[in-house]
Amino acid sequence: FLVAADGLGSIAIDTTQLNMSVTDPTAWATAMNNLGMVPVGLAGQQLVTDSICVPGFDPSLSMMTGITPINPMIPGMGLVPPPPPTDVPVVKEIIHCKSCTLFPPNPNLPPPSTRERPPGCKTVFVGGLPENATEEIIQEVFEQCGDITAIRKSKKNFCHIRFAEEFMVDKAIYLSGYRMRLGSSTDKKDSGRLHVDFAQARDDFYEWECKQRMLAREERHRRKMEEDRLRPPSPPAIMHYSEHEAALLAEKLKDDSKFSEAITVLLTWIERGEVNRRSANQFYSMVQSANSHVRRLMNEKAAHEQEMEQAKESFKNALTGILTQFEQIVAVFNASTRQKAWDHFSKAQRKNIDIWRKHSEELRNAHSEQLMGIRREEEMEMSDDDSGDNPSKKLRVDDSALAAQAYALKEENDSLRWQLDAYRNEVELLKQEKGQLFRTEESLTKDQQLQFLQQTMQGMQQQLLSIQEELNNKKSELEQAKEEQTHTQAMLKVLQEQLKSAKELAEINGHDESQANEINVLTVALVNQDREKNSEKRSPGLKSEKEALLIGIISTFLHVHPFGANIEYLWSYMQQLDSRISANEIEMLLMRLPRMFKQEFTGVGATLEKRWKFCAFEGIKTV
Repeated sequence: FLVAADGLGSIAIDTTQLNMSVTDPTAWATAMNNLGMVPVGLAGQQLVTDSICVPGFDPSLSMMTGITPINPMIPGMGLVPPPPPTDVPVVKEIIHCKSCTLFPPNPNLPPPSTRERPPGCKTVFVGGLPENATEEIIQEVFEQCGDITAIRKSKKNFCHIRFAEEFMVDKAIYLSGYRMRLGSSTDKKDSGRLHVDFAQARDDFYEWECKQRMLAREERHRRKMEEDRLRPPSPPAIMHYSEHEAALLAEKLKDDSKFSEAITVLLTWIERGEVNRRSANQFYSMVQSANSHVRRLMNEKAAHEQEMEQAKESFKNALTGILTQFEQIVAVFNASTRQKAWDHFSKAQRKNIDIWRKHSEELRNAHSEQLMGIRREEEMEMSDDDSGDNPSKKLRVDDSALAAQAYALKEENDSLRWQLDAYRNEVELLKQEKGQLFRTEESLTKDQQLQFLQQTMQGMQQQLLSIQEELNNKKSELEQAKEEQTHTQAMLKVLQEQLKSAKELAEINGHDESQANEINVLTVALVNQDREKNSEKRSPGLKSEKEALLIGIISTFLHVHPFGANIEYLWSYMQQLDSRISANEIEMLLMRLPRMFKQEFTGVGATLEKRWKFCAFEGIKTV
């Protein structure tokens, strides 16, 4: 006998091995008592302790008292130990009810077959019922499996039972194969073999579909909540343009911490088409504020480049230390391979030392090549500013430096004049609005703005006058330099004439050729000395060999661009060779050499563009 599982497991008795009547309750009670079990509905002496039994349990209680009969062999009731492992074959027990008795099938027979379980099945088909079985008897037997919601009995000894939950169907399937006998009758109509199987009901399938749809809705809701949680936040909404918002935005553009947010708003306004004749000056001032951040960004870039250079230097120092340690390790291996120490090692030790030595040498060589590559890059990027100037490579320069300064002042004067015109237009617009509107608070604020603009205009006029004075001074210096140059050329001609006359006198008087050479040497020395003095008075030559190298590279670049190139294009090319050079430095260098480089304007109106061209060959022809 074996203990059964799945909620109804207990002891089964094979009637073929017992010499007693199956219908005799006394014989069954004796057999169960010999095993220490008390069957439900039978009187007998308890062989198990009271601590295991349910206190006050009366097996004779039925549905009349409102308590469902309990099988004391169900696991979890405290009457039997836990069910055995699932690999043990299940042996069913006899089940006693008030109106009938259920006898288990022969355990040697195969288990009864069942159909495929429908989804959400809560209804079972029960066949093989006794002909005299009533609906009350059926409910008495199957309500031990769970709450019954409906019983549909047929006249042909079968019925359909619908339970409240799905797990109750498994308990009902357990009763399949039992032989049911009503009371103690031996009539054929009072007995039958039960066949319990899954039934396919529309109500069960509908409830299962509703449950699946509810689970699908919950899953979609959960996924949507997860997507909403992981979705990046939406960008903030851009406010519409107004004079008040424009004034606030102008203040934000001046703040470095709020510049990124403010420049986005400014870009959105311009793309929306908020710029018109009335708001053009205000937008121009905001664009000018945005342009003022270019210098700050370039300074930040230079700071980051400096940090990168420091990191490179620290990396190079660390790599040098590692290479030194590799050299020491290789020296140890080389010392170990000498005969003085090599003879004392075993063959396996020599093999390992040789492998280690080769591996260390490979790593040492790789690190050495990497360090040499870094040093070569530094030598290529090294500046020639600290090297001494070679007198043989100095080039003569004329008054181009003063011309470049005068040109820069002229450009600044033009920009200030344009700003002044813009402020005048704004003042005229405000005057027109003032004549059209009444004297209200808005007109008072416009008067204040008008006064502020007038003060600003006066300050800019003063600044313009000072710049014009400075420009006149530079022009006077330029004229003085030209006068000095013409004076030097006149002196040179006079000296050449004197030299010719001295030579003629020497030939007439019969002087030696050495005396004529001495006269020539003295004359050339005086001319060169006069030239050096004039050049020192005017402007210095090239500062270093680096400038000569830059002039050569720029000349080659512009020579292959016959239509010229703007300063930004030229600067981007030079950045690849020297990242520390600036566009202003290149432009000043080009202005100092007007015979080699000339500037031309192309385009009309908004497409106006300044381009530099190489004109050294034209200068040679004119000279």
